[in-house]
Amino acid sequence: MLSLFAAISVHAELADRDKPINIESNKMTADDNRKLTYFEGQVILTQGTIRLTADHMTVREDNAGFKYASAYGSPVTFRQKREGLNEWVDGVAQHAEYDGKIERIELFEKALVRRNKDEIRGNYLAYDMKTEFMQGHGTAAPAAAPNASSGRVHVILQPQHDKADTAAAPERPTPQVLKQDNRTSP
Repeated sequence: MLSLFAAISVHAELADRDKPINIESNKMTADDNRKLTYFEGQVILTQGTIRLTADHMTVREDNAGFKYASAYGSPVTFRQKREGLNEWVDGVAQHAEYDGKIERIELFEKALVRRNKDEIRGNYLAYDMKTEFMQGHGTAAPAAAPNASSGRVHVILQPQHDKADTAAAPERPTPQVLKQDNRTSP
């Protein structure tokens, strides 16, 4: 398991949890007794700045009213705005599990999470929207193919350019060009 909290600071939009969940799809089947709804065809779930898309999705509600979604697609996509910034966290996978009670999304199979130019790839990635904590897991190489790809978690962190550093840097003097006097001496 790889903890990426220190490496990638992700601050989710805090107001999202208080927004209603909206879901659109081509088809819907609901079982009110079991509090279970199945959506199929270009499914889009939104809650504030959160956006989850899939080919099909099952949403259930527990007795306390918390929502849970299981989404499958080629691919499933996830997006959420960062608190107080004009930045987004984007995710892609083949399968996603959203837990509204603990405000967590888990991405499975060919998972990728991107923030600006930083990215994390793995077989499993989890993003906790409340605590801003991320985890990643790779997959073990199959015993039948020990030389196969290790399936490790892959992280790319771009250098951060601090505006304060550039503001404090002394200015280089601009070279002065001296005008030549083209007059000839007498």
